[in-house]
Amino acid sequence: MGQQRSAEHRDFSALAPELSQSLLAWWEVHGRKDPALKPWMFTKDGRWPEPHEHLNVLECWIAEVMLQQTQLSVVLPYWQRWMEAFPSLEALAAASLQQVRLQWQGLGYYSRARRLHEAAQMVLDQSWPRDLEGWLALPGIGRTTAGGILSSAFNAAEPILDGNVRRVLARLKAHPSPPARDQALFWQVSEALLDRRRPRDFNQALMDLGATVCTPRHPNCRCC
Repeated sequence: MGQQRSAEHRDFSALAPELSQSLLAWWEVHGRKDPALKPWMFTKDGRWPEPHEHLNVLECWIAEVMLQQTQLSVVLPYWQRWMEAFPSLEALAAASLQQVRLQWQGLGYYSRARRLHEAAQMVLDQSWPRDLEGWLALPGIGRTTAGGILSSAFNAAEPILDGNVRRVLARLKAHPSPPARDQALFWQVSEALLDRRRPRDFNQALMDLGATVCTPRHPNCRCC
């Protein structure tokens, strides 16, 4: 069974460059590149960043944590209010836990707010982590969240595997069992597909495809 999966992965990897370029070409036309939807993904002058440009790490971090288990349309107003209340790492670290919880109220999964507060105090006297291990050492950060922060803020070549991405990859491979049972396999696939010159764009494209075309119910397979 292991040899069969390894062979399948090798065959799939051979198609990865073509698949990645096709996805990026689709995203250039149909992606959710709107500063009103994802303000943390844009430069201060309102542009989608070039590969060499970095974004505001605090803004990307808060967005990625809020997007855990929560849809983009729900997150946006909370993110905007949060950034108004805590516009800097120093402001977040200095706030009381009660103030932090108040800004989170209504978003659910309240442990996320507490962990953000703890992590802000940990990072305050350091520089922002620039690798996977550094982010995973912070409270409330798993591999997908860390990969999302690194690829968004720094254009670092880190894959992601949220629910949308896992569903897209499972359908792409016509996977016979629920994808949550094969996490390791789908991490391999996500990494194999990743465009290492444009990881920021690629990860956003993969998520946008899952959110707008390859949806849980009534996917637009003909379009894909």
